[in-house]
Amino acid sequence: MSAEVEAKLRGPDAIKLARRALDLMETHQIWPTPLNYEIWVNYVADPDGELARELGALLNSGEVITEAVIEALASKYLAKARLNEQIRDAGDLLGKELELVSKAIKQARRSTAAFGETLSGASKHLDDKTDGATLRLLVDQLSSATRRAQSETEALEQRLTESTAEVERLKEHLEQVRRDATTDGLTNLANRKAFDEELERACSESREGGTILTLALLDIDHFKGFNDTWGHQTGDQVLRYVASVIGRVGAPPRFAARYGGEEFAMIFPGEDAATVTATLEEIRLEVSSRMLKRRSTNEDLGTITISAGLAELRREEAGHGLMERADAGLYASKRAGRNRVTNAETLSVAA
Repeated sequence: MSAEVEAKLRGPDAIKLARRALDLMETHQIWPTPLNYEIWVNYVADPDGELARELGALLNSGEVITEAVIEALASKYLAKARLNEQIRDAGDLLGKELELVSKAIKQARRSTAAFGETLSGASKHLDDKTDGATLRLLVDQLSSATRRAQSETEALEQRLTESTAEVERLKEHLEQVRRDATTDGLTNLANRKAFDEELERACSESREGGTILTLALLDIDHFKGFNDTWGHQTGDQVLRYVASVIGRVGAPPRFAARYGGEEFAMIFPGEDAATVTATLEEIRLEVSSRMLKRRSTNEDLGTITISAGLAELRREEAGHGLMERADAGLYASKRAGRNRVTNAETLSVAA
């Protein structure tokens, strides 16, 4: 959660805010899981924030607040705050490791300097007239200084080894946090934030390199009716199934994401509209060919279908323009009876 919300939850009104959040969750029949609580406490503590505005709009429209809705809000509004917090923590740990390494290096330098002074002093006392007793004393001093220098070197090597391992652990941890912040919790596809960033990057790369780029939008047909009939948990099961098909087909270098609700998006670098149309047809046929069953009761749920629209990136076109045309293709598929794929270019030709 944001620093402002966290400050309020540590202030005198914290109990009131917590009670309001729990009361609202009870009113809307929301289980008080940690993620649900975090969403609703943000809603009451920061009523003017983007999260509160979107959740408020959903409530006003009569939208049922499902697990999928909560996870979408969390991935959109909470992930960045969590990532920033994790980065700050990792930065603090890294700073401590570097401080320890710096101290070890300074100590090793002092030891090396002392060893050099010992050698210099010994050389001054060595000549043809040095007696045995003096020579033995010098040898003992040099041996002692050598052992100290060796010990300091070993300590430094150990410290560097430990620090290297710790830095590698922090790197892996931050990479996992980054993945979590850009992944949709329900479907394990990329989330809306990750998609928006990838689309802009892919469009820029395509324009600069003069390569083809095709975008597709896919939507589950009559999903609201399915949810109303079978319940939102079964609806989530359907979302996961469709996402698994899309995710398998959309493996890199392709990019697949859950765009929101029952809508998905796919980016196809280097693939033209004809190739992408064939791929979308494969997805459509696979999804519609499976007879679904309800996990809890093994009841037959029937089949589901998807509609899709696609568009190729035009020269100098921005990502939002490509999105609008792909969305027009999706809308045309819905209007023509659903369970079909429409290339936005065919709409332009027809117009």
